[in-house]
Amino acid sequence: MCGLTSLQPHTGFVPMQEQQQIYRLKVDSSGRVALPADARDRHHIAQGDTVVIVDDKHGLHIKTLDQVISEVQAEFAKHVPRGVLLSDEINADRRSEIERD
Repeated sequence: MCGLTSLQPHTGFVPMQEQQQIYRLKVDSSGRVALPADARDRHHIAQGDTVVIVDDKHGLHIKTLDQVISEVQAEFAKHVPRGVLLSDEINADRRSEIERD
């Protein structure tokens, strides 16, 4: 299910991508699905790892926690000038607040 991120408008058609795998999984009586071993291996998902299910207008998307963190970091990076570290900016703001007090 990873990689199913774009749909053609208004068709409901999911275009095939290179190296994309589609799995048909059954939901058990507790609402669980088992991820296929080859998908777990390919995405380095081990027993006990956390995965995230994104529920959006295109459906459900299973992602690793590392994928979600990378996506969030990339989104934040779009809004920060190159060479600027937000942590440095926050620390500078805190220092100036302390100096004012």
